[in-house]
Amino acid sequence: QKKEGSRLTAFVDEEKFALLPLPNSPYELAEWKKATVQYDYHIHLDKMLYSVPYDYIKYQVDVRITRHVVEIFYKHLRIASHKRLYGKEGQHATNPEHMPRDHKQYISLNKETVTEWAASAGIHILKTVESILAAYRTEQQALKSCLGLMKLADKHSIARVEKACERAL
Repeated sequence: QKKEGSRLTAFVDEEKFALLPLPNSPYELAEWKKATVQYDYHIHLDKMLYSVPYDYIKYQVDVRITRHVVEIFYKHLRIASHKRLYGKEGQHATNPEHMPRDHKQYISLNKETVTEWAASAGIHILKTVESILAAYRTEQQALKSCLGLMKLADKHSIARVEKACERAL
């Protein structure tokens, strides 16, 4: 009442400089839930599965759900973010970086990687792998047997598996 000018001039002179610009995207409502990371390094949310780094298995996490994004936090630190899944129940959103090393190796397992490994391991291992791949009707069954051979080489040694393949041939 005792100041000169109108409220608008007072606002422009005294307060307008302190305003921040509006954000680029509009405000989006979010829902928060708690979830426990399962042994398959996924959380179950609205009948969908979202991956979390495998280090957090058995930990309880906070989940922020918006219309388009699912963000997963542990102790206020964001550890994962996924595009929200809609539609058929049971869909997976899995980030390969969240997998343990052994899972990544199993997922990337195909005919080429197995023969590449066998060629680098030894000539008898390569011949054995080729005969295994030719013996099965489905590639998945053959790859499972080849994976067993690879695990034997990890457990014992490549030289020992090479000699065993030589005897088997």
